[in-house]
Amino acid sequence: MKVALSALDTCESSFTPLVVLELAPDVKEETKEWLKNKITSKKEDGGAQLLFRPLLNKYEKETLENQNLYLVSASKMTLLLGAEAVGLVKECNDNTMRAFTYGTRHNFKDFDDDNDDFLTMAECQFIIKHELENLRARDEKMIPGYPQAKLYPGKSLLRRLLTSGIVTQVFPLHDHEALKKLEDTWYTRFTFKYQPLDDIRGYFGETIALYFGFLEYFTVALIPMAVIGLPYYLFVWEDYDKYVVFASFNLIWSTVILEVWKRGCATMTYRWGTLVMKRQFEEPRPGFHGVLGINPVTGRKEPVYSSYKRQLRIYLVSLPFVCLCLYFSLYVMMIYFDMEAWALSLHEDSGSEWTSVVLYVPSIIYAIVIEIMNRLYRYAAEFLTSWENHRLESAYQNHLILKVLVFNFLNCFASLFYIAFVLRDMKLLRQALFRGLGRDKEEQA
Repeated sequence: MKVALSALDTCESSFTPLVVLELAPDVKEETKEWLKNKITSKKEDGGAQLLFRPLLNKYEKETLENQNLYLVSASKMTLLLGAEAVGLVKECNDNTMRAFTYGTRHNFKDFDDDNDDFLTMAECQFIIKHELENLRARDEKMIPGYPQAKLYPGKSLLRRLLTSGIVTQVFPLHDHEALKKLEDTWYTRFTFKYQPLDDIRGYFGETIALYFGFLEYFTVALIPMAVIGLPYYLFVWEDYDKYVVFASFNLIWSTVILEVWKRGCATMTYRWGTLVMKRQFEEPRPGFHGVLGINPVTGRKEPVYSSYKRQLRIYLVSLPFVCLCLYFSLYVMMIYFDMEAWALSLHEDSGSEWTSVVLYVPSIIYAIVIEIMNRLYRYAAEFLTSWENHRLESAYQNHLILKVLVFNFLNCFASLFYIAFVLRDMKLLRQALFRGLGRDKEEQA
């Protein structure tokens, strides 16, 4: 979540607030002082070397009555060193894309010692988030003032503060001027121009920019399918043989637009520097835990955890659990088909209006059960993936996506494949496809 920076002052013109840290209302003063020291201390002392200030009233120039909101910022040098630490890739003067290093900063395009626009707002906030998440315990056994909040070497301090309820949330700030400028070029004026994806990326980051870029591309790509599909739907509805032609066209067109999108996506990510970012620059995710050791690549202290133990957890616990969930999903699906057969036989025996309504009951129950199962499985998948203790955020996301994708696909679409290729019941397939949209054409007739 982002909030607007209005009616705020820090009493220092060089302090540009970028991130807000909100503490619980009853946090003890010794805890606040300890947290401030950890955030502002030098890197060699185990700190984040950031700027940390309480929220002040703009007019009274005093700390607000609720002193649980704190602003976090960073000096220009800290941000540039942080850009090197996270492996940001920027464009050089020779038009190549390279990982930024502070020592060669003058070789990068648009860099100037007096220019504060070299790093985008999203990149600055990402660097601060990275520094806060990588604050790790050294010799501390607990959080001062909270003996129940245990610590051990290598434990992420921010994660412990969040799980203990000491820090309630961490979120970035809006820049009113930059946001208003983006609004004027993006969505407040009705035009048929393409979206300003570079500006969106600079303000919200690459992930949001790629999301809106895909929406824009996909909307345009659907126009040919809509132009052909609408008259096809209206005039050849009962000719099932012609469905094969249209389905083949959809299959080919979907493949083409996805491949074209991959190319366009690669072009954008290369221009933004995310395509060539190196995995070795990726820091351990906040939830990663282990014995504090030395990274052989970066030479920094970070948690170390045996990949052998991780593989055991994946193959001996997570994989059997996923297979069990898939089996349960298939079992529920077969129960659904039994209910469908029961409802159909009941309707054929009586033929009343009441039994025609009963025909939809199995589909409604199955849809509700699918949604409940998806939610429960998602929670279990997140827990298991976190328990596997992946070092990198990318590895964590890949394993989570794989678990969720396989289950959701089987849970939501296995019945359609079963009807189409095993039962070969076109009427039941159409009913399943248009579930929730009313009766199909044949039943209305």
